[in-house]
Amino acid sequence: MPAYRIIIDLSDRMLYLLDDNTVIHSYPVGIGRMVTQTPIGEFTIVNKQAWPGGPFGAFWMGLSKPHYGIHGTNDPSSIGHLVSHGCIRMYNEDVLALSRLVPVGTRVTIRP
Repeated sequence: MPAYRIIIDLSDRMLYLLDDNTVIHSYPVGIGRMVTQTPIGEFTIVNKQAWPGGPFGAFWMGLSKPHYGIHGTNDPSSIGHLVSHGCIRMYNEDVLALSRLVPVGTRVTIRP
């Protein structure tokens, strides 16, 4: 069984999926604006939902910090920018691919 974990690097606006300590996938992300910054720290994925509605695109993975998550987008041009209210925004095809790999309970590290 793979030992997946996620590292989100805010400075390069990338999400990295690791198996043990090896990066196996990397994805560009949109992150929080200056006034609604993405939280830094250690979290876990606590829930998953396909097609949650609204601006969340194809998939939502909620984090252990309430009201924050990794999700798709209905605005693909926002990826790579400081655009969200603190969530991690991904291309829909990327969040769907990631959601198939990582279970609830996966560790998520968000670093500056």
